Amino acid sequence: MLFEDLSLSKSIQKAVFEEGYLNPTPIQEQSIPIVLSGRDLIGCAQTGTGKTAAFAIPIIHQLHRIVGSTKKAKQIRALIVTPTRELAVQIGQSFDTYAKYTNLTQLTIFGGVSQNPQVDTLKQGVDILVATPGRLLDLQKQGFLDLDHLHTLVLDEADQMLDMGFINDVKKIVKLTPKNRQTLLFSATMPIAIRELAEMFLQDPAKVEVSPVSSTAETVEQRVYFVEKTEKRNLLYHLIKNENLSNVLVFSRTKHGADNVVKALRKKDIPAEAIHGDKSQNARQRVLDAFKNKEVGVLVATDIAARGIDIDQLPYVINFDLPNIPETYVHRIGRTGRAGNGGIAISFCGKDEEPYWKDIQKLIKVDVKTITDHPYPWHSGSPEATAEKPKNSNRSGGAHKSRKSNASKQNKKRWY
Repeated sequence: MLFEDLSLSKSIQKAVFEEGYLNPTPIQEQSIPIVLSGRDLIGCAQTGTGKTAAFAIPIIHQLHRIVGSTKKAKQIRALIVTPTRELAVQIGQSFDTYAKYTNLTQLTIFGGVSQNPQVDTLKQGVDILVATPGRLLDLQKQGFLDLDHLHTLVLDEADQMLDMGFINDVKKIVKLTPKNRQTLLFSATMPIAIRELAEMFLQDPAKVEVSPVSSTAETVEQRVYFVEKTEKRNLLYHLIKNENLSNVLVFSRTKHGADNVVKALRKKDIPAEAIHGDKSQNARQRVLDAFKNKEVGVLVATDIAARGIDIDQLPYVINFDLPNIPETYVHRIGRTGRAGNGGIAISFCGKDEEPYWKDIQKLIKVDVKTITDHPYPWHSGSPEATAEKPKNSNRSGGAHKSRKSNASKQNKKRWY
């Protein structure tokens, strides 16, 4: 299918084409017609599947048709609620991109910054509002928000809002909107609390579920180190120092673990920061900006917090802790090797994580290079004896610059 087959307005098709996109992703192909029909929707999809465009494009199409070229005062007709400042900014940028040939306007609001510029823009009137829950409710209580003319409400990253304790705020927000609104709920997972929320606020919703990605980019070189659990921090320091690694995204399974990794690296004079749900939005943005500007060489993140990280050229991803869900591994390492760039994904596997690694191998069906020449191998038992040995395993010492011979195959841009 092509985007031109979705009966979108010419102005939107032009904006999409200029971004280099011809074919919609599965979540877009399934969701856009449903949203255009006016029906409520539950979308189960993870970051990197094109979820944002799946709701942004049809919303722009609908509002462009409703608002047209009217010069009347603008009113909020679409509201997108998302848990973090980073996600809000990304969504706002997407709306700006796809609506650039329309007269629609959008505003992104979040806490941690002065509300005055946001209030000034609201007074002028906007068509689309992207907001984090706290700032949205704060400005509504002060009388700066009118949601009576809302056409579409989007609850994005619903499971993350649940994880961050925003569900009660979300319920308050929904009650402020018209009952005849269209409601779109997107979530990477569907725990009971999210299903209950959907049943409470959505009317006869269509359901779209995109199967988790099981393939890894050919531009990503994958390596695994079988290492004693207690030596992981030493191995991390060893690789960063000896191989001169920088701009490294490290994944930790827990918030506490992320903080401990950062402390260990700082003790050895490695500039590192953590990003997770316990950090304020302002602190997360500060850390992310420092990482993007290369002021911090190592960023340690949990899976939930990493959803708000959008960096095109990220050379290294390290799985300090292996995920217990194989698909999560694919999404983690998919943050490197983007847009045809090469990347290296390194995984640390402790003895207790060996079952996780076997599950990952079954999913990705890729020969992952096992690195045996390092100072902290398993003390007893041979990893090769228990792990599924790759057919053509190429074993070598430490990390090095990735090969980019397959870069030409990765000529499709990702959607966010």
